[in-house]
This record gives sequence, structure tokens and C-alpha cells, in this order.
Amino acid sequence: MSTVPHLTLNNGVEIPQLGFGVFQIPPEDTKDAVLQAFDVGYRHIDTAQSYRNEDGVGEALRESGLAREDVFVTTKLNNGAHAPEAAVEAFERSLERLDTDYVDLFLIHWPLAMLSDFVDTWKALEDIYGSGRAKAIGVSNFQLPHLRRLLVETTILPAVNQIEVHPYLTQRELAAFGREHGIVIEAWSPIGQGTVLDDPTLQRIARDHDRSVAQVTLRWHVQRGHVVFPKSVTRSRVEENFALFDFELSDEDLADIDALNRDERTGPDPDTFDRVPPA
Repeated sequence: MSTVPHLTLNNGVEIPQLGFGVFQIPPEDTKDAVLQAFDVGYRHIDTAQSYRNEDGVGEALRESGLAREDVFVTTKLNNGAHAPEAAVEAFERSLERLDTDYVDLFLIHWPLAMLSDFVDTWKALEDIYGSGRAKAIGVSNFQLPHLRRLLVETTILPAVNQIEVHPYLTQRELAAFGREHGIVIEAWSPIGQGTVLDDPTLQRIARDHDRSVAQVTLRWHVQRGHVVFPKSVTRSRVEENFALFDFELSDEDLADIDALNRDERTGPDPDTFDRVPPA
């Protein structure tokens, strides 16, 4: 079994660099999907309140037989709970659904800068962190102006920024800002919703290493220092996505993949995204 490397967050917490994402996995299928991921070797689960499958993650944690401290669990704040009191209440409900006393990482899912003041929301997360019920706190889908406000107006630096990153959207500026300030980049949509799989450059590199395009792309993330969350419920692909640590891309490979950037999103633009679920 491959050993997943860990990165050290800016508060000293160790985070596995490879995780299992449960976005779009139906609630009724989540427990079995997570148990399968545990069986393959994953020890990092990424969920969110808006995914509506935290209960399934909690069931898998209970039934796995794994010690709680051996599994890194991330969840994210629902877009409808940005008011500070609502954020705390939503966090407490997440603990109940996950059936745990703490989460390893709690994120603001979207800045929603057109609708609310994410700085006030972040201060609520600082209080949660101070209580010890979140071992680390961070943000998701934050752009440079959002991060700069947090640096100036708050006390605790985000430990991570989980953003859309893949070879067609390399996010150079956000990655550089993260390196400068010790904010780890986590990559969602790491293979661009499959859009990169037919890319000739990636296919050539995959042939050179006798690997799949998905493995090469995920390995690019790992060597760029990202935390990455491939998602699949198919056992063979779950295993394939885990097999990233017995080969290495060359500097030339990395540069060729970096050069594929098109600033092309597959998901919403955080600067304009303002979707809040109905009450």
C-alpha cells in the first residue's frame, strides 16, 4: 500500500496530501463509498454541509473501526449560514451529523462577497478554532482580494484555500500568494471534470510513464504541493487514484503541464457566485 505524504499546515497540523472527496455522491451511497476508500487506504475525507452527506461520512467513521485520530475530516460551511451565530450553529450540526467531537479542518465554502461580509464569518470560525472543535480553519474559493482582506482585518491566517485547480486552470497567482503566506492550496476538480483527459500533452506524458492521464494529472498536483481530492465510486478508479506515490514527473513534464493553462473554469467564478440555498 502506498504511503500518502503529509503537509504541515501553518498552525502545525499535519494533513494528508491525498484525500477522498464526496461531492455529488448521493447520501444513501456515501457510507459505502467512504468505507471503500478507507479499505483502499485513504485517511482523509472531504465533505461539506451543502453536499448533504455528512451523515454518511459519520456512519463510515463509526463502522470503519479506525481510530478517530487516524482520519482527517474536512467539512465546509453552508452558504446560507454566513451570519456569525448561524455559522456556529451550522458547525455544531455538522459535528452531530459526523458523530465526532471535532473536525480536523473547517472551511468557509464560498466568499459570497456580493451578499455578506465574509470577514465577520471568518471571525466566527476563529472562535470555533479557539474552542478546539476545529483543529484548523480555512477557506474555499477565495480570490486574492478576499484573502488580502482577511490578512488585514482578522487574527488567524487561513490554513488552506480550496480552489478549482487543474492543468487548464493552474491558478498561478493564488498559488504564489499561498506559498508566500503559508496557505496550502487544495485542488477541487483536479482533472477539470474530465476535460483534460483527452489532452495530447498529458497523453504523451502518461505514455512515457505507463500511467493513466488521471494519474499523471494528480501526480502533477502532488508535486506542485497541492492537497488533492479525486472522486470516484468505482473501486478500480479509487485504487488508481491512490497509486500516485511510486512514480515521479520530471521537471520538463511539470513545465509542459504548467504550459497548458488556459484560465478555463469548469465551475462557478467566485467573484460572481452568489448562490444561497432557500431557507
